[in-house]
Amino acid sequence: MKTIEFDNISLVQKLFGFHNTHLDKIAKSFHVTINSRGNVVTISGDAENTRLAHTLLVQLYGLLKEKIPMEPADLDAAITMIKKDESARLDALFLQTVFVTAKNKPIRPRSLAQQRYVNAIHTRDILFGIGPAGTGKTYLAMAMAVAALCRGDVQKIILTRPAVEAGEALGFLPGDLAEKINPYLRPLYDALYDMLDFEKARAYIEQEIIELAPLAFMRGRTLNNAFIILDEAQNTTSQQMKMFLTRIGYNSKAIVTGDITQIDLPAGKTSGLVEVTKILSPLKGIDFIYFSKDDVVRHQLVSDIIDAYEKNKI
Repeated sequence: MKTIEFDNISLVQKLFGFHNTHLDKIAKSFHVTINSRGNVVTISGDAENTRLAHTLLVQLYGLLKEKIPMEPADLDAAITMIKKDESARLDALFLQTVFVTAKNKPIRPRSLAQQRYVNAIHTRDILFGIGPAGTGKTYLAMAMAVAALCRGDVQKIILTRPAVEAGEALGFLPGDLAEKINPYLRPLYDALYDMLDFEKARAYIEQEIIELAPLAFMRGRTLNNAFIILDEAQNTTSQQMKMFLTRIGYNSKAIVTGDITQIDLPAGKTSGLVEVTKILSPLKGIDFIYFSKDDVVRHQLVSDIIDAYEKNKI
C-alpha cells in the first residue's frame, strides 16, 4: 500500500476529477484500489501496479501545479505512457505546446510517438506519419502548419487529399465538381476552424493563403514557401504520390499522413503510401514516424476497436 498527501486542496479536486472520476479511471486501468480522504490518497493492490498508479498521480499533480490543465484525453495518454514506461516524464511531453488555438486551447503531443512526430516536423522537409485513425497525425501537422504561417516561416498552407470513392461514385453525388469534392475535404476544414478564429480562417481561404484542394489539382505546380499536408495518402496511386512529392519547391515542408490498413483504392491498384515506404526509406532527410493504437487520442473505445480488428486480421 502507498499513501500520498497533497498540499493544495483546489488542485486535488482537479486531480481527482468530478466525483473522483479520474481516480476511478486510474484505479480501473491499473487494477488497484484507490481511496481518498481530503487531500490524502491510499493505493492498494498488486505491488507493481500500486507503484505505477502512485507514480502517475504524483506526476499528474506536478503538471497541475505547473498550471497544465488535464483533459480526459490527457489522462488517457498519461496512463498509457506510464504503463509502457514507468520512468517516462509526463512534464517533458505535456509542457511542449505546438500551437494555442483562437479559443486559447493549447495543442500539444499526447504520446511519445506524437512527440517524435512534432520534433521530426521541425527538422525534416519531407515527413511521413503512418498509423491508425485518431492518432493525431493530420491534426498535429495542421497545428504545426498554422504555427509556421503565424510566425511567418511560410507564406501559405496547402491541405490536400485524394478524392477516392469509398463505395460511392463521385458522378452519382449531387452538385458541380466543387460540391462533389467538398465532402472529401471536410475533415480538413473542421480541424482548421478548430484552430483559427472562423473569420480569420475564412479570410485566409478567400485570399488563398490557406488552400484546400483535391490532390489532382496539384499537378503541374511548383510549391514554394509553403507548408503542404497530404492527408489520407493511403488512397494515392503510385503515380499520384510521385507527382505530389515532386511538387515540393524551395522553403517548403511536406507532411504526408495515412493509414495503410484503410485503403479504398480499387482492387489491383498499389497504394502510393505503401510503395513509398520501400522506395524512400533509404534517403537521408526524409523520415517515417509510425503510430499505433496506443497513440489514439479519441474515445478509449477507438483504441479497443482498432485492437479488435488487428486481432481478427481485418
